[in-house]
Amino acid sequence: MNVRLTKEQKIQVLNSKDIYFVMQQVLLRENKIRRNQEHFWVVGLDNNHKVLFIELIGLGAVNRVNADPPDVFRMGIYKLAVKMILVHNHPSGVLDISKNDSNFTDRMYKVGKLINIEVVDHLIITEESYTSFADKGVMNQLKESGLFEVVGPEKKALEEWKIDIERKQAVRQNKLDIAKKMKKDGVAIDIIKKYTGLSIFAIGKL
Repeated sequence: MNVRLTKEQKIQVLNSKDIYFVMQQVLLRENKIRRNQEHFWVVGLDNNHKVLFIELIGLGAVNRVNADPPDVFRMGIYKLAVKMILVHNHPSGVLDISKNDSNFTDRMYKVGKLINIEVVDHLIITEESYTSFADKGVMNQLKESGLFEVVGPEKKALEEWKIDIERKQAVRQNKLDIAKKMKKDGVAIDIIKKYTGLSIFAIGKL
């Protein structure tokens, strides 16, 4: 689920404190019951480290949330992100990095390397504070770990998956370009919808 951001939240991320500033606000938007569940978000960045999007990937139990590589990277491919930051909260308030947290991050880093989206950090956050894998030196350790390298059938499947998403995105972009020209020429929105298959909402945003 895409997280709606204010203009002020689409910042250039220079350090972990910058991203925590935004993610703390996102977490505190939730009611108390939801804040007692573990959330997992991905933050996409452009070449200048500016926030492109924040997407809520999973909402789990008090201490567990699961996510697979296609879920984690799909929006990044659509939005042409070149870097990504993983973020999840610990409702318990404990900021320690678990073995599962480390292994998950390692796997996502290796998948990201394969599809050219660099996972630059993973933040564990609470309502008051956070821990950054990059600041702790964990990201550098994972880069050299030699674990979770993507090879064989899985590598081929992920490469094909990325190509398929990029193809679908190119088709959608072509429809958007056509719709924009039709709208500029004064064509009625219902006609544009009929010939492009785009929603009235998408056409209205053009």
